[in-house]
Amino acid sequence: MADSYDEECDYLFKAVLIGDSAVGKSNILSRFAKDEFRLDSKPTIGVEFAYRNVKIGDRVIKAQIWDTAGQERFRAITSSYYRGALGALLVYDITRRTTFQNVKKWMHELREFGNLEMVIVLVGNKSDLSESRQVSEEEGKKIAEMEGLFFMETSALRNLNVEEAFLRMIYKIHETTMSQKCLDVNMKESNVVGAGKEIITIDEVTATKHSNNCCYR
Repeated sequence: MADSYDEECDYLFKAVLIGDSAVGKSNILSRFAKDEFRLDSKPTIGVEFAYRNVKIGDRVIKAQIWDTAGQERFRAITSSYYRGALGALLVYDITRRTTFQNVKKWMHELREFGNLEMVIVLVGNKSDLSESRQVSEEEGKKIAEMEGLFFMETSALRNLNVEEAFLRMIYKIHETTMSQKCLDVNMKESNVVGAGKEIITIDEVTATKHSNNCCYR
């Protein structure tokens, strides 16, 4: 979205979409970023990304969402894209139990390559195909509770809960980031020592940039 890309913002939040191939990640992103859905969507090759601006209070957040390929042969490529990500949508297909069983594999990868404080939303996609359901909503809620994740079922086709899933992640990232900034300020103030010297022990939140157009360089 060119308009979203060019519009000035206060912060840039990077997040990733992960999960097995063909669970609907690309259409979830397309629905959120452009309000589009493609029945002929093809598998993502490597990594793609899109932007969307979200206003929280008087701040404009530019959400930079990376859509990572679910195919095994791309794992070495996409692992580097976890770096700097503040959030993730971990997507499975409610009509394919194997994609749900692989959630723990994706969680392991997130914890190996991602930020320990990353905000994660577990998403059971294709809720419109209830007659083909192989994973109950209760099962999704249970594993999310066990892993300390947010949980939501979505339908990219019918545009159900897609925006809500992204906004839940973005709002939580913003809340966490602002809390960390307050901690940074308090720590800096509390580490002031005599003779006008100041010891700074905690930096501002990394992967959150504040520039004229909020883009990574």
